[in-house]
Amino acid sequence: QVQLVESGGGLVQAGGSLRLSCAASGGTFSTYAMGWFRQSPGKEREFVAAITWSGGSTEFPDSAKGRFAIARDNVKNTMYLQMNNLKPEDTAVYYCARARATEALITSAGYDYWGQGTQVTVSS
Repeated sequence: QVQLVESGGGLVQAGGSLRLSCAASGGTFSTYAMGWFRQSPGKEREFVAAITWSGGSTEFPDSAKGRFAIARDNVKNTMYLQMNNLKPEDTAVYYCARARATEALITSAGYDYWGQGTQVTVSS
């Protein structure tokens, strides 16, 4: 059974940075794409970033381009999300997920394992 554990969330002022980590265990990590999603109260889960199995290709929504970066370490079975120039609208619970395939997918239906989430709060 694959387990994903996020860490690195917290409270930060607008314009600040956070680095989230997602540690995977109990299954195969290196041969699947991975992704980050977020959800705030009253809103649907939203795609944030995705990375292919090799790390050679990434995907971001317009809201994250130029501010967020995604990376993975297939030796450590860990994925990262570097978030810079954070805005209050980035406040949400952030989830990491393992895709059902090798390519970077942008819809939540393409992911079969999810972490419990880590809270990110950006104050204005």
